[in-house]
Amino acid sequence: MRDAAVPEHASAAGRPREVLRLPSFAFFWSATTIRAFGSAVSGVAFQVLIVTVLHATPVEISIFSALGVAPYVFLGLIVGALMDRWRRQLTLVVTSVGRALALASITILLLVNALNFWSLAIVTVVLGVLVLFADSASQPLLPRIVPRDSLVMANARLGQSSTVAGTAGPALGGALLNLLGAPILFLSDAVITGFSAVLQSRIRIKEPKPAPRTDGRHIGHDIAEGMRYTYRHRMLRPLALSVHTWFLANSIVSTIYAVFVLRELGLPAWAYGVTLAFGAVGGFLGALIAPRIGARLGAGWGIFVGRALIVVPWLSLAIVPIDAASGIVVLLTLVSAAQFVYGLSMGIEDANDTGYRQAIAPDALQGRMNSTIRTVNRVIFLLGALLAGLLATCLGYRLTIGIGAVIFAAAALIVIVSPLRTARHSDTSESAA
Repeated sequence: MRDAAVPEHASAAGRPREVLRLPSFAFFWSATTIRAFGSAVSGVAFQVLIVTVLHATPVEISIFSALGVAPYVFLGLIVGALMDRWRRQLTLVVTSVGRALALASITILLLVNALNFWSLAIVTVVLGVLVLFADSASQPLLPRIVPRDSLVMANARLGQSSTVAGTAGPALGGALLNLLGAPILFLSDAVITGFSAVLQSRIRIKEPKPAPRTDGRHIGHDIAEGMRYTYRHRMLRPLALSVHTWFLANSIVSTIYAVFVLRELGLPAWAYGVTLAFGAVGGFLGALIAPRIGARLGAGWGIFVGRALIVVPWLSLAIVPIDAASGIVVLLTLVSAAQFVYGLSMGIEDANDTGYRQAIAPDALQGRMNSTIRTVNRVIFLLGALLAGLLATCLGYRLTIGIGAVIFAAAALIVIVSPLRTARHSDTSESAA
């Protein structure tokens, strides 16, 4: 029997329909997309402020980076548990309004010449906490908006727009920063974020009230229950272990990629940007074909294809004998091709991974299941980034990238040797438990 919170507009014959035709998802997708563009645009201005206005030291820059992730590490499990008891749609609306006010405060601080390290650090923490609440609400809310057999397509649509925003946003942000200046740019992002709150408020869903806690039970019990469910589930356990392993590998290669390309291979900055653009194109195409792969091969094999494919680009960068003397054409071709396959693999596996775990978890545990996986991922990413610096210093860039490729292979191996390989998107929480 399906979870009671599953929407009633499932398509005939169990076939997923185009999710953008569902009004509630159209509002959800539109709000998410414009927020992604706004964040990508203002992200450029944020970096410029830190470097050129505040003249931040390397230590201060690293502190800003850590402040953006810290809420996930310290509050992720708590917020995830709250999302199984709070109204998720209302949380999205409130956090969007809060983010709009926080972004507008940067404009005010700039105009009154009061922006400094501490004031911007406070805004960064506030934004980080609000983004944590928004992320923790949006993932468990999605299964209430679309039928569960359409979750892969819904995540693919979100992935496509996110990729486009991540590609076009920084370039647009740089142009608008020169044209409008930082105060107007942050104010514009605040307005965009406020408009996203309006779109989120138009989502029409029914959110059932959670069962009251029994005497003596508190939020710690809720968190423990979510962790037990995630790591004892015969499908979610290997999925979680695989994605944790993937995050370790990705933190290693992504941490040293820029310095490897710019310093070791000697590519100019514009060429580095071109390689990232190829990665974005690959990500868009991967998200485009992800639903078809998942429907034809099943969720498990769809995840495996993405996990296995990602080994190829990083292994090639580790073993192909190229250096700064190879010529820019050869270097740009190889590195761009590697980034394209990297993006393609992520587009394929992300929609199938996220869609499957949203489909099989009961509604009452969606927030805790997602927050458990996401919080551990963030902790592993931080540790992996530190490990990457140590490995690169001791072993060099190529061997470090090779180690990342081996860890990526281990993530794929977990899928193929576990029951997860048999997973299908038609699974329910009852049949997969």
